[in-house]
Amino acid sequence: MVIYKVEVTTGNIMHATTMNNVFIKLVGTEGESDRTMLRNFRGGFYQGSVREFNVSCPTSLGSLVLIHLDKQPLLLFPQDDWFCAKVVVTTPEGETAHFPWYCWLSDREVVAVREGTGKKVYDEVHPLAVHHRKKELQLRKQEYRWKTYLEGIPHCMEADSPQCLPAEVCFSFTKNAEFLMTGACGLAELKLKGLSDCKESWSNLEDIDRVFSNKRTDISEYVQDHWKEDDFFGYQLLNGANPMMIRRCSKLPQNFPVTDDMVQPFLERGSSLATEMQKGNIFLCDYKILEGVPTNVVNGKQQYQAVPLCLLYKNFEDKMLPIAIQLKQQPGKQNPIFLPSDSEHDWLLAKIFVRNAEFSEHQLNSHLLRTHILAEVFTMATLRNLPMVHPLYKLLIPHTRYTLQINSMARLSLIGESGLITQFSATGGEAVEMILKRATSSLTYSSLCLPDDIAARGLESVPNFYYRDDGITLWDIINRFVQGILRYYYHSDAEVQQDSELQSWIGEIFTHGFLEQSSSGIPHHFSTVEEVIKFITMVIFTVSAQHSAVNSGQYDFGGWMPNNPFSLQQPPPTTKGSSDESTILQTLPDVNITVQGMSTSWLLSRRSTDYVALGVYPEERFSEAVPCGLIQKYQAELKDLSESIKMRNKQLKLPYPYLCPEDVENSVAI
Repeated sequence: MVIYKVEVTTGNIMHATTMNNVFIKLVGTEGESDRTMLRNFRGGFYQGSVREFNVSCPTSLGSLVLIHLDKQPLLLFPQDDWFCAKVVVTTPEGETAHFPWYCWLSDREVVAVREGTGKKVYDEVHPLAVHHRKKELQLRKQEYRWKTYLEGIPHCMEADSPQCLPAEVCFSFTKNAEFLMTGACGLAELKLKGLSDCKESWSNLEDIDRVFSNKRTDISEYVQDHWKEDDFFGYQLLNGANPMMIRRCSKLPQNFPVTDDMVQPFLERGSSLATEMQKGNIFLCDYKILEGVPTNVVNGKQQYQAVPLCLLYKNFEDKMLPIAIQLKQQPGKQNPIFLPSDSEHDWLLAKIFVRNAEFSEHQLNSHLLRTHILAEVFTMATLRNLPMVHPLYKLLIPHTRYTLQINSMARLSLIGESGLITQFSATGGEAVEMILKRATSSLTYSSLCLPDDIAARGLESVPNFYYRDDGITLWDIINRFVQGILRYYYHSDAEVQQDSELQSWIGEIFTHGFLEQSSSGIPHHFSTVEEVIKFITMVIFTVSAQHSAVNSGQYDFGGWMPNNPFSLQQPPPTTKGSSDESTILQTLPDVNITVQGMSTSWLLSRRSTDYVALGVYPEERFSEAVPCGLIQKYQAELKDLSESIKMRNKQLKLPYPYLCPEDVENSVAI
């Protein structure tokens, strides 16, 4: 008779405990144990507990392949699903086998859990392991099915509501409770003040301040104080919530007839527009993606959306300043080019229209499509094509946490028929579909890879560009980590080509995420290890750092509504000299639109107490020494970067915290 020592860890999450009987069977290459009860003399498997048991066998089972777990209810005890984190088995020979699970187990359900050493499909030799691998993916493909939400945009998971999602991908009890509480309290507070139902225009900016004063951050206060200033307007395009639009301009677009006479007063003395473009000091933001989209009717009033072009100049003080704004794409007498030398109100109104275009482009393209929707594609492809024992599953699964639920909620509460953007944004309803289609058709692989994107936009040498500086450093850290992991498991390009599960994974991303658009540059198969390293780096960066960059500052830069209006109620001005303060107030959105936007951006900028930072892995998916060592090195590099960013931010009037690793969440979870 030989003894196997079994250590069972219950997850440290709410409601993980079970009082029921749990049974285990050990399966090895030389046989299997009897189904054995893990006797509950202590009364249960409690949240966060580690329990030890012995399992007896007549002879050694050889190398352990998998274990079977099941749970049987006790009489008079209510049903209580159990969250099993992991099982560790020490063999009679003194070897240790790890069985990571991190899933819920229901009454009378029998699950098979593989031994945790990372294995590609061609590594499997035991028939039972091969069978289990195939069965696992068959079941996953039944549970996680693709659906077309809107034609022409990436596909999503087929689920009518968050309640239809499998338990393993849903919010924890803690996350769900805090999310609902934060949202409910914010709206309740505004309802008590009679603001959320008020469909009137603002009478003065001081009234907006009284609403805004309830929810302030250090950065949002700075925004309120400086939102009218030109250098702050330019700063936001580099380090605000959407650093994705600005690019170097070496030649003016034909539809933007800015002349030297218009802008010379704002350039270096004696210089010209052509000279400054040659020096690399002229930049452009073009919101042509919004051209021709239908605008909404809110509170019975037609809403409006400009389609601006904005020219900027980096001056000798390294300030990024707007020097010309055209509010429609086609030039003409009724489409003047606004300049800093125009009246105060004309120039401010032109900048407000640009900021409103920023809101639409940011929310639907930079934020929704390029992080949330792509994160769901990566999550679905991972769950459907990579079994739990695959090393890439182990690497990627922490970066899928909560993504399917938050996206399901977004489709209902943001862009659905009764969603916030549909109801209150100028570009709600039909416009959402049009913008997302256009953004998808122009989506490229290179634009998702930060170093390539920065180079393509000509922004390598722009000073005070903290999104670029922190982002590229973070990209490099992630890339080194991914390279270490992948080169441990893939020893040659031939092994990549041989991995049918990996090829199916990228194939589904190409098909369901990029709709088989070869022009996107997204690979539909992998030929080399280097290709896989770059792609996985992009995936992890997109769902963690990039999402943080375009999400975490939403309230900081948008809480003060005039800086980031949801919608505008007057058309873009067609002449100069006719604007005053009352024009601006009539153009800004109504009270209820303002408070709905403020409360939503506040909610989406908060993080829950069960937040998991980039590089933190509460779930021990890897058991081999080399990957575990690489994780420790990765975490040390991230910690050093966090300290460096915090030290720099102390020296800045306006800190840039959004890519500080300890403030970057591991996944698209909010």
